[in-house]
Amino acid sequence: MGTPLFEFYCPVKIISGDLALANVPHEMEQLGTKRALIVTDKGVAGAGLIKYVEMAFEGSGCEIGAIFDETPPDSSNRIVNKVAELFKEKKCDCFVAVGGGSCMDTTKGANIVVSEGTDDLMKFQGADRISRQLKPFMAVPTTAGTGSEVTLVAVIYNEDKNCKMAFTSDRLLPNAAFLDPRMTMSLPPKITAATGMDALTHAVEAYFCLQKNPVSDAFAISAIKLIMANIEKATEKGDDVTARLNMANGALLAGIAFSNSMVGVVHSLAHATGGVCHVPHGVANSIFLPYGMEQNLEKCSATIAELSPLLCKTPPSGGSVEKAKCCIQSIRDLADRLNKLCGLPTRLRDTGVKETDLPEIAKLTINDGSLVYNPEELTFDEALEILKKAF
Repeated sequence: MGTPLFEFYCPVKIISGDLALANVPHEMEQLGTKRALIVTDKGVAGAGLIKYVEMAFEGSGCEIGAIFDETPPDSSNRIVNKVAELFKEKKCDCFVAVGGGSCMDTTKGANIVVSEGTDDLMKFQGADRISRQLKPFMAVPTTAGTGSEVTLVAVIYNEDKNCKMAFTSDRLLPNAAFLDPRMTMSLPPKITAATGMDALTHAVEAYFCLQKNPVSDAFAISAIKLIMANIEKATEKGDDVTARLNMANGALLAGIAFSNSMVGVVHSLAHATGGVCHVPHGVANSIFLPYGMEQNLEKCSATIAELSPLLCKTPPSGGSVEKAKCCIQSIRDLADRLNKLCGLPTRLRDTGVKETDLPEIAKLTINDGSLVYNPEELTFDEALEILKKAF
C-alpha cells in the first residue's frame, strides 16, 4: 500500500519528561508572547492540575491573562465563541490548552475565530479553509489519547445542526507540546483505558489507511509498541510515572502518524456515534476498532498482518489473513481485559446507544470525511451492519 509520492509534516516542538511544564514561559517568549489564555475544563481544574501551570509562570516575564475552565466533554461552536471573546476581552496574545482533546479542539476553534475575525466556524469547516496565520498556541495534554497536541485536526460539535464539524489545516498545529507526567497521574482508570484505546486506534488506522507512508509507519509502529506495553499498567496502577509518560509519548507518536496518514472507517463510525449519542470518542473507537479492521481485511490483510509481532502474544505461523485475524482478536482480548479492569464498555448498548439510533449513525458515518482515506468503500447498509454487530 501507499504511493511513491508522499508528504509528511510535523513542526511542533515537543518537550517531554519530568517538569516539562517549566518550559512554557520560555516557549512563549520565543514566540514573542507574554499573556496567555489558559483553556481547560472543570475536571482538570478540580484535580488541581492548573497549579502546575501557575507554578511554571512564577518568576517569569510572562503571565496568565485568564483561565477558561468551562470546556465540555464535546467541544461546541458556542463554547468556542465564548473562549474567543474572553481572549479578546482580557487582551491575551497566545493560547495554552490544558486538557484532553476537547480542550485542544476548543482552543483550535477559538484561535480560528479570533484570527479570522469571525463568529461563524462553519465557514472554515473542511480542509485548508483557514487563510490567516493563527495566534501562538501551546498544548499541555492531561490524557494520553487524542494526540491533538501534534495534529492538524479539530472536531467541534455544532449545537445548531446536531453534528460534528471537522477542520483540517497545517495552521491548526500547536507551536509546542508539553508532556509532563504530573498532568496524567490523576486520570481515572476508565478514562485512562478509553484514551489509551483512542491512541491505539490512531496508530493502527494510520498504519493501514490510504495515505500511509514510510515515515508515518515508523511513528505508528513506535506508538503501538509503547501503548501495548503500558496501557494495562497505566490503567491498573495510575501512580506508575513511567507507564504514564510512556502512554503520553505513545499517544503523541500516534497523533503524528495519523495527522499525516489520516484515519478511516473506525473514526467515521466514532464521529457519527459521538454526534448522535455523545459517546466519548475513545470509548467509541475502542468498540469499533476490531470491526473496522475486519471491514478492511480483504484489501489490507497483508498490511495488518505486519502488526502481528506487536499485537499478538504468539503470532500464528500461517499466512497474512491468519496473522491479520490474530491482530483483530488480540485487540478484542485487550478490550475485554480493560473491561474487567475498569469497566470500559465493549458494546454500544453499554454506552447508552439505542438500537433505534443505528440508522441515523450509519447515515452520518458514510458522509464523514475520514471515510475518504479508508481502503475499502462503505455503503449505508454495510455501516448499519457493523453498527448492529457492535451493538
